[in-house]
Amino acid sequence: MTGSWSTAEDVTQATFLVAWRRRHDARFVEGSALPWLLIVATNAVRTEWRSTRRWLALIRRLPAEGYGDGDLADEVSARLDAERRMTEVLAVVRRLSPAEREAVALCLWSGVSYPDAAAVLGISEVAVRSRVSRARSRLARLLPEEIQEGKR
Repeated sequence: MTGSWSTAEDVTQATFLVAWRRRHDARFVEGSALPWLLIVATNAVRTEWRSTRRWLALIRRLPAEGYGDGDLADEVSARLDAERRMTEVLAVVRRLSPAEREAVALCLWSGVSYPDAAAVLGISEVAVRSRVSRARSRLARLLPEEIQEGKR
């Protein structure tokens, strides 16, 4: 969900810190805390997005500096390209309804089973399957083919 390994590591750390602090509020599904942890992680990612937007607004006000030639420039270019692609994917995912985003985050990105996701979200398994199906259809229509096929 973050598009960056280092950010994902930070969010994971924040997730477990919040989970420890709120361990008394944990909701277990068939003896597993995984679905609850994934909701906590999703909220941590949203917090990270807000922080990143504020940080980027600050950075945009600073004067730009060049990196020069060489390997560093190629590495920076590759990272920026990967982040741009992930930004495009996340922008399309944000166009989904909140219910579809939750289903995508739980079932597609995190691998939670449909029954477990249904228990965490408090809806039927059929509703979760429907949300995932609608989300997949919309993503297929909205994502550029290059990103879907991994060409860029």
